[in-house]
Amino acid sequence: MLTQELASAGLSRSFAARARAFYALTKPRVVSLIVFTAVIGMFLATPGMVPPQILLAGTLGIALVAGAAAAVNCLVEQKIDAVMQRTRWRPLPRGELSSTQTLAFAGIVGGAGLWLLLQFVNALTMWLTLATFVGYAVIYTVFLKPATPQNIVIGGASGAMPPVLGWAAVTGEVTTEAMLLFLIIFVWTPPHFWSLALYRTEDYAKAGLPMLPVTHGKAYTQLQVLLYTLILIGVSLMPYAIRMSGELYLAAACVLGAWFLAHALRIRFAYSDQVAQKAFRFSIVYLAALFAALLLDHYRFA
Repeated sequence: MLTQELASAGLSRSFAARARAFYALTKPRVVSLIVFTAVIGMFLATPGMVPPQILLAGTLGIALVAGAAAAVNCLVEQKIDAVMQRTRWRPLPRGELSSTQTLAFAGIVGGAGLWLLLQFVNALTMWLTLATFVGYAVIYTVFLKPATPQNIVIGGASGAMPPVLGWAAVTGEVTTEAMLLFLIIFVWTPPHFWSLALYRTEDYAKAGLPMLPVTHGKAYTQLQVLLYTLILIGVSLMPYAIRMSGELYLAAACVLGAWFLAHALRIRFAYSDQVAQKAFRFSIVYLAALFAALLLDHYRFA
């Protein structure tokens, strides 16, 4: 009896460890921001409430496909992840999962997500989500990232798609407003990731990845962070300019933009790895707060 109980406890721990490993493959913190902006896109697309079926199936479907794309990214980059201090804890470098298990998991999860979108949302959202998956998991991960220091700029198109997916889920079309949400994230991506790359330059160099501070130096990257931040501030004001939002959003965009600019100025003129790390962390808060302000403004003035 005692032996059976011990065996059962061991199996339970083994199952829990395997489940945690599969969950880690999906990069949950990244996916949570993706899902958040997609859901905001859904609510911004309608003056009323999002139909429950669209909200639930759209959110789950997008989350599953995003998780599958993250798993494929982990699969392709497992040797790189094993070298880099930031990523060596991931399941594949640690030997917790095999390549076959990861590929099967990505296929099942991604397929389930696409099926949900096709069956309960609409075909346009499914095809756009599939294109986003290919853009990130294949075009960015396999081709762009190891080939060019502009990988983040070009590959950022995939990361900017979630609010467009959310918008298409509700309306069945892609409008100017949806593309403006895309543009905000697209311009946000370079200063966000280059802030990370600045204080992880040695990691990227060791892995042989041509990130901007590796190929062009830290000073040039610091300038690019500042320039893109200035562009981002201008783009973030466009929802107000086209009457997509009101004064509440405008005030939030100005405050958040000024705060982001302060971080970018410190990166440019008073650089330290700690400064870059703080800027990277704030950039995540910035994007989440900016989209939350869009949502609050939308229902405040609806």
